[in-house]
Amino acid sequence: MRHLFMKLHLGDRHLFKWINGRMHNRFLNFWLFYLTHLGGAISTIVINILIWAFAPQPWRTPSLQAMTALAVSHLPVAVAKKLYPRMRPYLALPGTNTFRNPLKDHSFPSGHTTAIFASTLPYMVAFPTLTVILLPLACIVGFSRIYLGLHYPSDVFAGLVIGSSVAAGTIALWI
Repeated sequence: MRHLFMKLHLGDRHLFKWINGRMHNRFLNFWLFYLTHLGGAISTIVINILIWAFAPQPWRTPSLQAMTALAVSHLPVAVAKKLYPRMRPYLALPGTNTFRNPLKDHSFPSGHTTAIFASTLPYMVAFPTLTVILLPLACIVGFSRIYLGLHYPSDVFAGLVIGSSVAAGTIALWI
């Protein structure tokens, strides 16, 4: 079992170094630096509140589901960051590419990825045609977290699982 864990850990670092190192270019540097903020607390909360406040029904229900999923998904993220205090890659791996004002809290799991998937899944379920826009956008936010040197791929995958699971549960339990 330990051998499998070490192999996964090395694969995680290898994939991180490839995305964070080899893929860097001006175009991605510009776009991913800004798009990553779509998964931040301010963006996810404000966008969902604006949709709830100004959009007509049937948009209000998924916005309330998204806000609920966003709030609930924060709990397992906070617990996991305390239980598994993983250093951010830019702090642990010399030569990591990073940008202005990188976060200094723990890396696992990715809160931005959790938030973007918790926020977008209710809209994808309510309006399946939006999936062609929202799913790639959510994946770009997750990818950006690796590219910017802030998370390992496993951090992003865990955020995807937490955000999607909480959103799916919220939708399933919605009355």
